[in-house]
Amino acid sequence: MKFLFDLFPVILFFLVFKLGEGHQEAAHALVAQYLGGLISGGHVTPAQSPILLATAVGILATALQIAYLLVRGRKVDGMLWLSLGVIAVMGGATIYFHDETFIKWKPTILYWAFALALSVAQFGFRNNLMRKVMEANIQLPDAVWDRVGYAWMAFLAAMGLLNLFVAFVLFKADTSAWVSFKLFGFTAIFFVFIFVQMLFLSKHIKEDA
Repeated sequence: MKFLFDLFPVILFFLVFKLGEGHQEAAHALVAQYLGGLISGGHVTPAQSPILLATAVGILATALQIAYLLVRGRKVDGMLWLSLGVIAVMGGATIYFHDETFIKWKPTILYWAFALALSVAQFGFRNNLMRKVMEANIQLPDAVWDRVGYAWMAFLAAMGLLNLFVAFVLFKADTSAWVSFKLFGFTAIFFVFIFVQMLFLSKHIKEDA
């Protein structure tokens, strides 16, 4: 359930974009009605409407995630607050300037921000954040925990670069393909990385037993 909760804004972004892409006139009407006052010049083309509508829904979905946790009396993770800040700024710029470049940078900024947070915590404060997250479920030697932290730093930095490549090189002229890769491609890569990491860690868990 937590996995689906975390993916909630991404899934909604994907669904709204694809629906808007297939019904551009309807998407254009919704953008004109609800976002017209937020757009520089107050006018966009029907072709621009799906990404603007999806961006607005993505911002709202992230805000609703935080509101849900607060209403339930649960702690809101700092990374979720950061995610809201990034999508609000980059998404807001996409809507105002009706330029998809800003929202395409959003995953990269988030990945690099997470990698930076891990790096500062581990190198600056000797505080391994990945250990804090995972230690309740598995016990590992200190040296292995350090490697886990390094692996996540490198992985997130690489994911940020991959998003730039996919968004501005591989699918430079195909926003629809980038939106699909953002949901399915990145999710699959995360699963593969976690699977490979667990294979590596299982060896150390057995040795430590």
